[in-house]
Amino acid sequence: MNNFFPEIRKNFGFGCMRLPKLEDQVDLTRFARMADLFMERGFNYFDTARPYLGGQSETALRECLVSRYPRESFVLTNKLSFTFFDQEADIRPLFASQLEACGVEYFDFYLMHAMSGARYDKYVNCRAFDIARELKAEGKIRHIGMSFHDTPEVLDRILTEQPCIEAVQIQFNYLDAYSPSVQGMACLEVCRRHGKPAIIMEPVKGGNLMNLPEEAAAILDSLKGGSYASYAIRYAASQEGVMMVLSGMSSEEQMADNLGFMENFRPLEAKEYEAIAKVRGVFDRMDLIPCTACSYCTDGCPMKINIPAMFSSLNSRTMFGGENGRSGFESNVEKGGRPSGCIGCGQCEAACPQHLEIRRLLKRVSAAFE
Repeated sequence: MNNFFPEIRKNFGFGCMRLPKLEDQVDLTRFARMADLFMERGFNYFDTARPYLGGQSETALRECLVSRYPRESFVLTNKLSFTFFDQEADIRPLFASQLEACGVEYFDFYLMHAMSGARYDKYVNCRAFDIARELKAEGKIRHIGMSFHDTPEVLDRILTEQPCIEAVQIQFNYLDAYSPSVQGMACLEVCRRHGKPAIIMEPVKGGNLMNLPEEAAAILDSLKGGSYASYAIRYAASQEGVMMVLSGMSSEEQMADNLGFMENFRPLEAKEYEAIAKVRGVFDRMDLIPCTACSYCTDGCPMKINIPAMFSSLNSRTMFGGENGRSGFESNVEKGGRPSGCIGCGQCEAACPQHLEIRRLLKRVSAAFE
């Protein structure tokens, strides 16, 4: 049971960034079945944003959730994304269009999206926090929060200057917890110090913690206790100060597995923590690209390169050797651009919440497969 906000029934949420698709459209039939199962099992937290699936995430929620369930029966989170406003005057019309797209009159949580030190000034200069407070006073937002991708020092500064923030969504998983680039555990500690409950995104690191190298898989298999995803999600949910763990489920099978171990949540035991530490050691010895496949980088790519797919192919080659990753690489090249076609414009790097040197990494992919 969630102890921070009574309207949230359990500590596991449905992240609607990777919904099932039929060609290029959200598969509404499958999503409706998934939403039904989620609600039937006692869960009620849904998370979306305007950039997710090119805007389809919002409208799919309207069709598959909002139109079929009483408004008070579910908790809906949306976000103010920095790429969708340039000035103060843009924010209220954008917010109104999000309410309309989702088919609701209010959002339970409204988050300043993908916050970083570089983006913070834009939110402040455009009065985004002030407008959020106004919308809350008008009853159109129940709680104000932010999703965050930067250092603990930046997080501490923002929470000190913006006491209106009630919850913080951070990237956290057993790899990123101690990663020098993400510093997940240190960010979680900042949240605890400020008394702000944490919402966890990327607990399975964009699916990377389900597709394990052989040595890491053997370590978790020896526990004989559940799926690889179960250890990753339970690791995040076991941390002090975490109110919610989101999973970007894209199939009924993934949902059934996740609900199976989160319905009656059990924190990790000592032997499971020890096993995860060993798995982390396996990953630390490999030179993998820490991409979470959020796809923010692809929307504005003039060469139509499926950057996350390219990185996934190279990671597969690194983990499993041989010709692994080749078929995925070729398939995605047929649909879009080649990594060697990158013109170096850099828009992808500006959009990447992981702060990856994408142009340099695409050259690695090209060297491996082209």
